[in-house]
Amino acid sequence: MSTVEEITSENAFTTHISSLTPTTTIIISFHTPWAAPCAQMSLILKTLASSYPPQTPPTISFLSLDAEALPEISESYDVTAVPFLVIQRDGKVLEKVSGSDAAKVRGAVERNAGKGGNTGKVGLPPALEVTRREEEDRSKEQTANAETTNEGGGGGGLSKYAPGPNDPKTAPEMSSTEGQKEELETRLKELVKAAPVMLFMKGTPSAPQCGFSRTIVGMLREQGVRYGFFNILADEEVRSGMKTFSDWPTFPQLYAGGEFVGGLDIIKEELENNPDFFADYVAAPKGKGGMAAPEDQKQPATAST
Repeated sequence: MSTVEEITSENAFTTHISSLTPTTTIIISFHTPWAAPCAQMSLILKTLASSYPPQTPPTISFLSLDAEALPEISESYDVTAVPFLVIQRDGKVLEKVSGSDAAKVRGAVERNAGKGGNTGKVGLPPALEVTRREEEDRSKEQTANAETTNEGGGGGGLSKYAPGPNDPKTAPEMSSTEGQKEELETRLKELVKAAPVMLFMKGTPSAPQCGFSRTIVGMLREQGVRYGFFNILADEEVRSGMKTFSDWPTFPQLYAGGEFVGGLDIIKEELENNPDFFADYVAAPKGKGGMAAPEDQKQPATAST
């Protein structure tokens, strides 16, 4: 039977991936030692792996990685919470599953790798056939509304309506792509200077949505740094734009004095080399750092769900 291999370094991950054929389906599980659902995911994966007989060359490979110990790999797969499952083949991601729902995990694995040789003995609940009834009802309602005639307008329905030259505009004219880029760049320049120290993170300091953001928040608190923050999960435009603006593909990102400092690994290195790295920005006793004044918090008004 196949087993789950624990990957403990970036080199081990790269070596293992390179050793597989392009047709091998790779199941990558991201976990952390502090997240209780990860223990359940570990059991699910071990049970699933046992249903696939080993072959040469392997047709399927199960890997397990500590998301916080290997941040570069985690960020490359956009891991924002654990447990998190990635299924890939020939360098292409086929499917992702967040959470430890056994039925969803099994369904995703079997959709992309086929069923194991002894699926009747794996002890997992069967994959569920889900009907998206709410979405279907919503679609029907929208269709019905679109076909409803305009009351008092003599009938004809919206499908036959065409605006006249004197009708008011229903939406503002779109700006050019170049103009949109300039507006975004202007906005980002303002954001990075919104506070002396500005953290672009996943989630908020009180509720980080990834271990890396949680770690850097703890480091700033320990150093006594007052900082502003921006939840990039709540604004896709800023999230995408900051990668180009900073020339840095992952989050969190830290700015000090309007200048890009780096991500978590860079901050760790700077503090190791110079314990007083944040001396110019300390505004609280060690261990008492935290968010800056409310006007420095750039939390979008509406957050993504």
